Amino acid sequence: MGSSPLFPAGLTDDEDIKVMLNGSFLWKIKSRRRKKERFYRLQEDGLTILSERCFKRARSKQIFSIMHIEAMREGYQSEGLRKHGRYFPETQCLTIVFKGRRKNLDLAAQSEEEAKRWARGLKNLSPAFFTYISGIWIHDILRRADKNKDNKMSFKEIKDMLKMINIDMNDIYAYQLFQECDKSSNDRLEEHEIEEFCTLLMKRPELEELFHRYSGQDCVLSAKELGAFLQDQGEAADLAHAHRIIQTYELSEKAKQHDRMMLDGFMMYLLSAAGDILNQEHTNVYQDMSQPLCHYFISTSHNTYLTDNQIGGASSTEAYIRAFMEGCRCVELDCWEGSNGEPIIYHGHTLTSKILFRDVIEIIRDYAFKHSSYPVILSLENHCGMEQQVTMVRHMKAILGDMLLTQTLDGEVPKELPSPEQLKGKILVKGKKLPDLVCDPENMSFLSDTNEEEEEEEEEEEEERAKDAAQLSQELSDLVVYCQAVPFQSLEQALRGQQAGQMCSFSERKARKLLKESGNGLVRYNARHLSRIYPLGLKMNSSNYNPQEMWNAGCQLVALNFQTPGWEMDLNHGRFLVNGRCGYVLKPSFLRSRQASFDPESGRGSGHRATLQVKVITAQQLPKLNDKKSSIVDPFVRVEIHGVRADCTSKQTEYKLNNGFNPRWDETLSFQLWVPELALVRFVVEDYDTTSCNDFVGQFTLPFTSLREGYRHIHLLSRDGASLAPATLFVHIKAKKM
Repeated sequence: MGSSPLFPAGLTDDEDIKVMLNGSFLWKIKSRRRKKERFYRLQEDGLTILSERCFKRARSKQIFSIMHIEAMREGYQSEGLRKHGRYFPETQCLTIVFKGRRKNLDLAAQSEEEAKRWARGLKNLSPAFFTYISGIWIHDILRRADKNKDNKMSFKEIKDMLKMINIDMNDIYAYQLFQECDKSSNDRLEEHEIEEFCTLLMKRPELEELFHRYSGQDCVLSAKELGAFLQDQGEAADLAHAHRIIQTYELSEKAKQHDRMMLDGFMMYLLSAAGDILNQEHTNVYQDMSQPLCHYFISTSHNTYLTDNQIGGASSTEAYIRAFMEGCRCVELDCWEGSNGEPIIYHGHTLTSKILFRDVIEIIRDYAFKHSSYPVILSLENHCGMEQQVTMVRHMKAILGDMLLTQTLDGEVPKELPSPEQLKGKILVKGKKLPDLVCDPENMSFLSDTNEEEEEEEEEEEEERAKDAAQLSQELSDLVVYCQAVPFQSLEQALRGQQAGQMCSFSERKARKLLKESGNGLVRYNARHLSRIYPLGLKMNSSNYNPQEMWNAGCQLVALNFQTPGWEMDLNHGRFLVNGRCGYVLKPSFLRSRQASFDPESGRGSGHRATLQVKVITAQQLPKLNDKKSSIVDPFVRVEIHGVRADCTSKQTEYKLNNGFNPRWDETLSFQLWVPELALVRFVVEDYDTTSCNDFVGQFTLPFTSLREGYRHIHLLSRDGASLAPATLFVHIKAKKM
């Protein structure tokens, strides 16, 4: 295959990509008995992979987008391959991990060489896509879609082409474009008509208007004119910066030589990370990481082992991997007595499947620090007898080795919690601890666990929980260093007598009660101690609570069901999107002071205010919500503010009838923020429905303090956090601190 603009320069000559374009027979492994040979091939669009199974009479095809791939793993690096892949050499095995809730694809190649080629090829492709589809590429694809090579294209061939390049346009709009270009009225597009169709298809009038506002009569941006645009964007406007942008994004070599930018290059720039609404400096670790652990919001998972609901869902080590790769730094292990002396993990007294404690610890060893180097907390819910507790300790020490923190950093009783920087690469155990009888002879409540106590009280599970009460072994107690779970008596008592390394857990209901009764007291408690908040235990569908309420009070370990998509997890993703997605985000200063006057209910005591203006201009290539031809999106955009109660609000645009491809609003939505440091901004696109609830199309959430002013693109995500590329919103942002 010859060079094509659909791939970034150099990739078409790559031997691995060539193998993928030619295709390979790979074994798809689902169980010991279910191994299916399928033909996998990278399609010419460079965006999708075709999976084909051939029978004598039947033929089945499946397609998946490379944009939805989260990671590539080689060897037995998935639960499925560890269980069922042993029939194939490890060097021939690979796993494609998808974003969101889609299951892994476990594969085995015919040879080690072929497995390596696919693994390398997919890794090369994943970051390499241009969101902007150039007219040249479209034209090239059109040529391939011209089945009978007569240089004329029917509407069906046009539709096939749109599908090939992943453009999800409804038939009515596509046919309108087709008719507009069919000047000869013969239901065929000819040479010049095809060119016009390409131009109309990729037309972005709002970007052309913006370009011409700065480029003047000659319709070309000089470095100086680009500098003027950058200045209005609130960015560095010097000529050297403008020159670098031109050299990076301009498509025409001739224009580059003259230090000029054409419309296509300008569009490329605005659709790149440089034009993203998220401040790109915040995609790296940029915050002070030397403060005590309690000064950070910490990404925390509840019932981490579950892939579905907590009543009958599957438990899987894969769920831990996914949590870690999302930046999660505190995972939960519900430990129960297992057969053959081996502790197991599952949701007790339910029908959820069981996994070995040892297997989970191995996964923690392998994945805890792949995405972030900052400390991981293992929240142990221990329901094991003394013997299997000793087994748990033996496994943790043998498997985790030096990663496992077994004593304080300086050997002394801590007066203050250490920092994420000091604990880099370390795994901490959160659990109960035997009392030090010398220092604390009256403390006999060490077995009382706040989680269990409150769930007994609030959910009437006393009998079941009583059965689970277990003695604590000295070995397991000794592993608890900085995260000792203690029962909560009162804020007054905790502030007066709780040690630095002790922490409390609260159900969402108990936390809300404390917020209402003594919000500032909870803020001051969280300025010196860790607290963990968890969802109520009897939610059949593992639904989540609003984490923002808890962050407003400085709670660090706000535990959510990562397997349950929804706006609550969108907020969690948005909160931890920044600081390199390392799982630790420094709390605002008014939540870190031991003498804090901040009231999370009223928002008083923060000292800052801000205004936000969002001009919603256009959207591009919004996905259809189902495969029906009649499925046409009537989109509108809602901008939500999540923060202290006074800031929580939302405003929305009008809906646009029958246009998910390029709707235009040009509507401005304005907001006032009392506590901008805590606010998250959520952009939501929905499909308007007159007769029932509006359907979710896509969203993107980020902290107010991390959004950039000026003309920006927002790259939308699906309900489960996967990219909806090339779906975007184009907006103009004005933000002002007061």
